[in-house]
Amino acid sequence: MARIAERLRKLLPSARRASGDGAAPPARAGRQGHNLFEAAAVYVAACAEDDQDRIDEAATWVSPGQLTFGVNELACRAVLTLARERNQTPETVARSLLGVKDRQGVPGDG
Repeated sequence: MARIAERLRKLLPSARRASGDGAAPPARAGRQGHNLFEAAAVYVAACAEDDQDRIDEAATWVSPGQLTFGVNELACRAVLTLARERNQTPETVARSLLGVKDRQGVPGDG
């Protein structure tokens, strides 16, 4: 059993670090201290204000996948909040914000 553990330590970078071989995890420049929701908030606000420097900065705080998730979550929360305030459905609000016409005559929509 000890041989298996030793093999895993040699193969897995995380196990090598935990065993104290001195290898430090690679640094991720610019990503310290920011979470995906903070990055999404700054990114979306910067897009709304057409501030390319802030857009570029916020995009470095998290991975592209995390930023996409955060922006999607922000969009969902914003649409739900506006829908409640306007006493409308989220779809009506989303279409209105994007300038998309209401669906007419679609079964189940009414």
